[in-house]
Amino acid sequence: MTTFFSLKTCPISDKILSEREYKLQPRCEIVNQEISCSRRHLLAGFGGLLAFNCGFSPLVAWAEDETLVGAIKSLFDPNEKTKSGKVLPKAYLNSAREVVKTLRESLKEDPNDAAKFRRVADAAKESIREYLGNWRGQQSVINEESYVVIEKAIRTLASFYSKAGPSAPLSEQVKSEIISNLDTADKFL
Repeated sequence: MTTFFSLKTCPISDKILSEREYKLQPRCEIVNQEISCSRRHLLAGFGGLLAFNCGFSPLVAWAEDETLVGAIKSLFDPNEKTKSGKVLPKAYLNSAREVVKTLRESLKEDPNDAAKFRRVADAAKESIREYLGNWRGQQSVINEESYVVIEKAIRTLASFYSKAGPSAPLSEQVKSEIISNLDTADKFL
């Protein structure tokens, strides 16, 4: 009895292999080629991927620095330039902007609609807690105008509620003082 092996070609190396060798072929060569192929695709599509995932922020950064390297650096730079021209940590700026936004929304909300007011006030309270937990006493921002003004607005709010009670409606004088502080802080962010 004669045995014939059918010959097959390996898709990776174009070697002619017997049936048995073909089935026992390790997959590491295939995986390595797939990895290198996907690395090439990753590098080729890096710019498009950034533009897709990050909106048009790379294009804005590119317009400022006019180089691709400058655009990529600005994406991964932990600092950001403020409206006043100072360079501050991005995390601080995002946290401070969130406090200003949520606190302003809660002050403008109608206190008669209890459910909506509570939801907006809870969001403001959470953003204030996060802001104070991360940035209170931090030397990198403690002398910044925005930090001082936001802390002043938070102290005004806390002082009112400590005197009037946790469920007292804010007076118009306190609201206007806090909104004035938030507007000032927004100018420096």
